[in-house]
Amino acid sequence: MDTTSLLCDEVWLSTPTPDYLNYNDNIPPKTDTSAEYSSTQVSEVDFLICLEKEELYLPKKGFLNYLQSQNLIFSRFRAIQWLIKTCTRFNLSLVALFNAANYLDRFISINHCHEWKNWMMELLSVACLSVAAKFSETSLPSLHEIQMEGLDHTFEPITIQQMELILLNTLKWRLSSTTSYSFLELLMTMKMDDLFQSSLLKDLLLDRVTQLLLQTILDYKMVECRPSIAAISAMWCGMEELMPSQSQAYLTHITGFFNHIHKDEIVKCRDIMLETKLVDPVYDCRENSEKCPSSPVTVLLKGGIDGQADLSIFNIKESESNIQANKRRRMNR
Repeated sequence: MDTTSLLCDEVWLSTPTPDYLNYNDNIPPKTDTSAEYSSTQVSEVDFLICLEKEELYLPKKGFLNYLQSQNLIFSRFRAIQWLIKTCTRFNLSLVALFNAANYLDRFISINHCHEWKNWMMELLSVACLSVAAKFSETSLPSLHEIQMEGLDHTFEPITIQQMELILLNTLKWRLSSTTSYSFLELLMTMKMDDLFQSSLLKDLLLDRVTQLLLQTILDYKMVECRPSIAAISAMWCGMEELMPSQSQAYLTHITGFFNHIHKDEIVKCRDIMLETKLVDPVYDCRENSEKCPSSPVTVLLKGGIDGQADLSIFNIKESESNIQANKRRRMNR
């Protein structure tokens, strides 16, 4: 096998600079890594770089309309919820989680299947998590372990591996996604050192904003919200809850990177977050998630029903599509 074909060539710096960026003349050029600059200035440079990159990692325009027209709102919700629960179960990083959710949305927005079936969304979810974990983790659960809870179907490793290749080709091997969590990590280092009198407060803010961002990726109304907008909006909400006296000055500094149109989007995004019922997204199954295991005593066993996982639906050669997927039924001990 020619390993050079597996190289990922993300030449994102050759793309035009987005017109919504509002560069600050006081920020050093991004090519300058001199130690004379403070950690805040370096973070601001990185923030600008992420703003340039995020355009490459957004779902295609019209993604929300596509989800609605194909009745995929709930299917997508279940898929993202499964990603959150599985990452929590295996203690996978938030980087892997947000990347997997990004891969899933981008794939759906690009690969318009005529009819999405439950097994297709489940296979895609497993492939997205597997690729994301390989990209960011040092210790990985097996493909069998990943499928132990929360799915109606189980897939053979060969099936998942073929789906991974379809995913990679569809995404053009652009895996280093710029997600809302990418921006959160930078926002927590920008102009923040003077705001915290204790590390506990900083940890509380990080936890609160992370929870808001997890809720955001579950919410279909937010699928077309830019990651940078979502991160700043969540930071705004979190600071208003935990440290309201400092929130306005910090927000003024951060929004200085954007023009007035995107400032308006930050306000709208923040309003949606405030209107949303704030629950713990890790454990929130919602009323219709009947197929999510409710407790450790709920056991999923492989049933005797065989189904064909026709991967030609995902634009793969017909000869590669004869793979078995076994239907699983939930049974209580």
